[in-house]
Amino acid sequence: MLNTFPGPWMNFLSRFKPESHPFPDPCSGWRFLHGYPRIRKNSAVPPTPQARLPREPGSSSLGKRRCLPLPAKPAPGDPFQRRPSLPSSGAMISAPVALLRRAGGRLLLRRAGLSRTSWARRSIQLRAALAMATGGKGSQSSTARPTNRLIYEKSPYLLQHAHNPVDWYPWGQEAFDKAKREDKLIFLSVGYSTCHWCHVMEQESFQNEEIGQILNDNFVCIKVDREERPDVDKVYMAFVQATSSGGGWPMSVWLTPDLKPFVGGTYFPPEDGIYQVGFRTVLLRILEQWKRNKTSLMENSQKILSALLARTDVGARGEEAPPSSKEVMSRCFQQLSESYDEEYGGFSESPKFPTPVNMNFLFAYWAHHRSTTEGARALQMALHTLKMMAYGGVHDHIAQGFHRYSTDQRWHVPHFEKMLYDQGQLAAAYAKAFQISGDEFFADIVADILLYVSRDLSDGSGGFYSAEDADSYPTVQSTEKQEGAFCVWTAEEIRWNLPDPIEGIPEEKTMADVFMHHYGVKEDGNVNPMKDPHNELKGKNVLIVQYSLELTAARFGLQLEQLKTLLAKGKEKLSKARCLRPRPHLDTKMLASWNGLMISGFAQSGAILGKREYTDRAVRAASFLRHHMFSAVTGKLLRSCYRGQGNTVEKSSIHGFLEDYVFVIQALFDLYEASLDPNWLEWAVQLQHKQDELFWDPKGFAYFSTEAGDPSLLLRMKDDQDGAEPCPNSIAVTNLLRAASYTGHKEWVKKAGQILAAFSERLLKIPVVLPEMARSAAAFHRTLKQVVICGDPAGEDTRELLHCYYSTYTPNRVLILADGDTKGFLYHHLGFLSSLEKKDGKATAYLCENFACSLPVTSSQELRRLLLP
Repeated sequence: MLNTFPGPWMNFLSRFKPESHPFPDPCSGWRFLHGYPRIRKNSAVPPTPQARLPREPGSSSLGKRRCLPLPAKPAPGDPFQRRPSLPSSGAMISAPVALLRRAGGRLLLRRAGLSRTSWARRSIQLRAALAMATGGKGSQSSTARPTNRLIYEKSPYLLQHAHNPVDWYPWGQEAFDKAKREDKLIFLSVGYSTCHWCHVMEQESFQNEEIGQILNDNFVCIKVDREERPDVDKVYMAFVQATSSGGGWPMSVWLTPDLKPFVGGTYFPPEDGIYQVGFRTVLLRILEQWKRNKTSLMENSQKILSALLARTDVGARGEEAPPSSKEVMSRCFQQLSESYDEEYGGFSESPKFPTPVNMNFLFAYWAHHRSTTEGARALQMALHTLKMMAYGGVHDHIAQGFHRYSTDQRWHVPHFEKMLYDQGQLAAAYAKAFQISGDEFFADIVADILLYVSRDLSDGSGGFYSAEDADSYPTVQSTEKQEGAFCVWTAEEIRWNLPDPIEGIPEEKTMADVFMHHYGVKEDGNVNPMKDPHNELKGKNVLIVQYSLELTAARFGLQLEQLKTLLAKGKEKLSKARCLRPRPHLDTKMLASWNGLMISGFAQSGAILGKREYTDRAVRAASFLRHHMFSAVTGKLLRSCYRGQGNTVEKSSIHGFLEDYVFVIQALFDLYEASLDPNWLEWAVQLQHKQDELFWDPKGFAYFSTEAGDPSLLLRMKDDQDGAEPCPNSIAVTNLLRAASYTGHKEWVKKAGQILAAFSERLLKIPVVLPEMARSAAAFHRTLKQVVICGDPAGEDTRELLHCYYSTYTPNRVLILADGDTKGFLYHHLGFLSSLEKKDGKATAYLCENFACSLPVTSSQELRRLLLP
């Protein structure tokens, strides 16, 4: 960690003593140390309640908001139309500096998000951004607004800021040249379109005329969508975390004209509070230091960059061997077990995040230790967590799908944002839970998730959208958005929508009575006020399964099937009622990486549940990627594309990053196993070669997150933890082993071992931050098994063997269909397939390892014994 900043800047920083340090572990949620909460690495940072509410338009001392004409789109190299400037005020600049000096400061440039008294989320009235990107909170009124360069961007997040009075630039050479030409600092603001606190900071600061004037006159302001440009986000987030032990979004970083960071943080309130320094004050103080101590700040920024280079270096030393999988798996299980919540499941107290990587690890650990107490506990931990999540309010019981995380221990009150990457990973996790347990409950949750994605996150062209916002207008007449407004209910609303009496029971009860009992609905609301300090959810109910079906049925004298039918009808009626409410903002950006995760969810679910429609949806999405997000000329993936006008798709010019390649390659392998179409294998192998070319580190091993050659990126990094999404190198290990099994290319097995060696220290000390890579280590050491089925895929005997494969959970395996096409992809790469034949004219299975095969079997019972030794 960087503990000190030498030079004059230290005099400024030393005034701010944070009350607590954010904790970067993605599995931790908020950690309470020294009496104060720590913030999870990848979460929007909740601010202190002392921050002022935003001013109404026109209430600033500079008068009403000006209406600026829409600028003509500049030709390359032409200067952008300048906004008329307002006169500066010496008093306006000097007074806050004096205030800062008097205050002594409580908060450094890092989080600005927590006070002594509260870390809770608060309701702040935000105004709507752009009609085509209406994220966040705000008024539905359409007053004349200024317009900046972001109007020409495609990202929904950037478009949300296109009418700020801030003279925003997108990340690019035009902004960099301006900073150097005018010798100005760069203010970099990073967020995403469904980020609650990004909306808050926009309304409080970026729509404030005075703050906008300070930014425009003294800084070059750059706005970045972290989902569109994760490369930029990761570099500067590494800086924020290194200098503060944590981070979050919105991220605010100040850079020298040559893009080197020297100070940064997350959310800032607009004005100074009791425990916080306001954004206006921070801007003026930074500007003063830049004018007085420019040389020292430039020198210090170089020292910080050098320290970051050392801190972020991940690599193997020489021909270091991969760590022992037994030791890594054992320690990872122990660390997960120690943090496990026995009552409610999950791996923290609160808030609680869905962690599919943990579920996948526990399933694999159970499979390797089926007969042991530890194995039984691993399975119990995973299944119990998945059940409690499905019962909780983090699961949308009316409109399906899962919200981002729960703010409490019981999975009850969520942050209502819905992310595509959660849906994809959770669908696969619940499908595996069904595969292992045979419990239809888990299959129902899979269907629930995939229904939501198919209905609400699907583009007509076949791709998947990124997210739905947490905030929306409570009614069509409302002028202010509230978090969760689309999802919560009053008792009166439920009684109004479910008035039907229930016949054939002793008591006079309505459908509402049964529904409210089962889902914990209370007349005065069921949200703990401690989770709602600003009364956004006062009197409202977040549905949570309060009782088992059996208990509810017994309580009202109903048959079990009668109750199921009643609850299903109740959900249907409430769903129709909810459709009358204004919907939250939909981020229609389509990312290659997240689409890959969702394709895996559909493909694995289709294979395990035997649902051809799920496999077909995965095929359609993969075809979308190949058509819209892949260049056959260069062999490269694109990072993103966007929903255009008239159901068109608009492409971006941003090339794919490592995560795009690994998640798409994984998806294509999953899709081959589900569809048995070798064309997906062929494309996966092609992309694997391209990934090696673009991202492999031949010196330190493992893959860089970005391509080489971008002068605007100060660091080429390697992600080193599994978080909301798996670490790309974690998935890459398994991808390489699968690719080697399908092609016989042994160099890929070597690369997989080199990745594990590069992360050896982390895997041996704290494998809990890399559970997916720990699982991959077991696959590497145990060797993937090739399950070869010789037969006609349309034949009943072949389908029987395939069903056995799909319904049996065993990690570390690949499926190969030997259909007799000797000119096809598989026969071309795997010569031994030609020697495998049907036995007695029946579809026949072989279990092969290192291209040596077992004796043939022709029945599903025999195959199951081979798969489960």
